[in-house]
Amino acid sequence: MLRLRPYHANDARTILSWVTNEKAFYQWTAGVLGTYPLTEQQFHAVTQHMAFTAIDDEETIGFLTMRRPADSFDELRFGFVIVDASRRGQGYGKRMLQLALQYAKQIYGAKKVSLGVFENNTPAFYCYKAVGFQEVLQREPEVYPIWGETWNCLSMEILF
Repeated sequence: MLRLRPYHANDARTILSWVTNEKAFYQWTAGVLGTYPLTEQQFHAVTQHMAFTAIDDEETIGFLTMRRPADSFDELRFGFVIVDASRRGQGYGKRMLQLALQYAKQIYGAKKVSLGVFENNTPAFYCYKAVGFQEVLQREPEVYPIWGETWNCLSMEILF
């Protein structure tokens, strides 16, 4: 049975093992945590947020964070969403997000959950759409300079 539990420092090695190339790393982190390859010590910065590990029968299969973009809990922002590469395409990402949305709404009383996803990360975009996130049109797209390129970050949200 899939469930979320608080992130433990000993989860880092497993989670980082899922990112096997630089492009995937930057699609996942936007370079916010550091440069590729990330060390376990650098990854522990996620504890500044509400960090959760998704487990299925005690096996680590996913990870995400929640944070408050403002002082209230009215909006929570998901970040660093990742599923074990060997488990992708099996519905784990959707189920993990559904659990996290339920948690955001029922435990924190959030009225909205938002996230960002790079345009070049279409599997993640469609996973977010499948659980109900809608793209938010922005006047100015959020951009990140990665590898000498400009990567556009799409904003998505779900309202409760």
